Amino acid sequence: MDSFINNVAEVNDMVNDFVWTKVGVWLLIAAGLILTISTKFFQVSHFGHWIKKTIGNLFQKKVRSHTGDKGSISQFQALCTALAATVGVGNIAGVAGAIVTGGPGAVFWMWVAAFLGMMTNYSENILGIYYRRKNKSGEWSGGPMYYLQDGLGSKKGMKKVGRVLAIIFAICAVLASFGIGNMGQVNKIVLNFTSAFDIPALSENVLYGKGDSAVTMYHLILGIVILILVGIVVIGGLQRIANVAEKIIPFMVIMYIWGALIVIFVNISSIGKAFSSIFSMAFTEQAAWGGATGIALQKIITMGCKRGVFSNEAGLGSSVMVHSNSNVVEPVKQGLWGIFEVFADTIIICTLTALTILTSGVIDLNTGVHSAGSDATLVAESFNSVFKFGNFEFGKYFIAIAILLFAFTTILGWSHYGTKAVEYLSGGKSEIVTRIYKIVFVAAIMLGAMMTSSIAWDISDTFNGMMMLPNLIGVLSLTPLVIKLTQNYVDRRIKGKDIPPMLSHFPDIQDEHERKIRETGED
Repeated sequence: MDSFINNVAEVNDMVNDFVWTKVGVWLLIAAGLILTISTKFFQVSHFGHWIKKTIGNLFQKKVRSHTGDKGSISQFQALCTALAATVGVGNIAGVAGAIVTGGPGAVFWMWVAAFLGMMTNYSENILGIYYRRKNKSGEWSGGPMYYLQDGLGSKKGMKKVGRVLAIIFAICAVLASFGIGNMGQVNKIVLNFTSAFDIPALSENVLYGKGDSAVTMYHLILGIVILILVGIVVIGGLQRIANVAEKIIPFMVIMYIWGALIVIFVNISSIGKAFSSIFSMAFTEQAAWGGATGIALQKIITMGCKRGVFSNEAGLGSSVMVHSNSNVVEPVKQGLWGIFEVFADTIIICTLTALTILTSGVIDLNTGVHSAGSDATLVAESFNSVFKFGNFEFGKYFIAIAILLFAFTTILGWSHYGTKAVEYLSGGKSEIVTRIYKIVFVAAIMLGAMMTSSIAWDISDTFNGMMMLPNLIGVLSLTPLVIKLTQNYVDRRIKGKDIPPMLSHFPDIQDEHERKIRETGED
């Protein structure tokens, strides 16, 4: 088993280096920059509008209420399901890993990736709504594979190219669902749970491996429990996933934010030094720790962007597949939720994680020496600096439970993404194929529970990059359409002009949506 894992790791490292270091990071930044400029810095120039139309509308019935249509979910459910897949291990272990590997400067590049990613995610979502269609079960189906096929593919001489890229994306999405959406998440659950809630009788019963790579009976039992819980929800389809997500996501996000704020407030005297280290170490050829480790600037940027994308998924095109299931008819309106999704995930949650680490003293900002054994336990130590009462380390228990909930909902969200990708590859005609995928997806949880942390994480990075490339090609090729859809929305909804709306690529769906707006007055 060890030799097999080592061989997989070697191959993965080669692919990962090409996909990310040679191509991915730069394409990601370029795409976000182009889309930001093309939309006239929409995330800044219309900040008040998208805040009002997202978080400002959370208590409105039309946003939160469940739809009677079995083929769609509410806007709030779509957001929660998308956040279920994005707010996960990346927000805790991912941020810690970026800081440990790339120094505090990596946090700056996470912010850059998020700022530009707001418009990337926005663009993906409006294209997803614009090109979505209903499958034979009456459920909305949308995502990069559809705007690659029908958007890019509609351009002169690009029909085959669009189709091929759509297939490549769908295949990569299926693979990514087993990496970022399954094995990586399960692995972190097991690692942190076994560390926080130690049960000697189970931890000492080693099935195979040695030292940190040892797999114990504890790993096996946790894997089985997670498998059963995920299986129960996934079998119920999107409606059940959305129902679980809308109950867990708000609760766990609020609890985590409050916990992080308390840690930061207690260590408020270190906040200035923390921000100073982030900015001063973001552009240096010698990374943090006084140049002791010599991390190159490119590595700082790469780590920051990789972990940013791992966290918020902007550029992957993944969350489009659930946003497209929203009952909203206005593409840009759902795009606004895409902006908020990245803002909440990275600018708020990831920043809070970074500041808890940098202010709590678990890392010496001068030497880089840290007190924890791994990235996730580093965050636990940060919380323990405040939430420790005698020998009772509440911080590590809190983080273990937070990672459990974060990662569990991420697995649920990604099961839907993978299902939609498989549905596309099967031509939307075979429910048997999607059922088989769900069975294999749930079974793969055991593999994640019994893999070493590093390989599970590295595979997730690679699949992310492989998924990102065709998606960004599609989004960039359709930038003129993104500009038109945005301008149409701004003219109608903000400037009050009386012009026809742009709601769908397909005439029949366009007519249906216009009729709905006339009859209900809602968009």
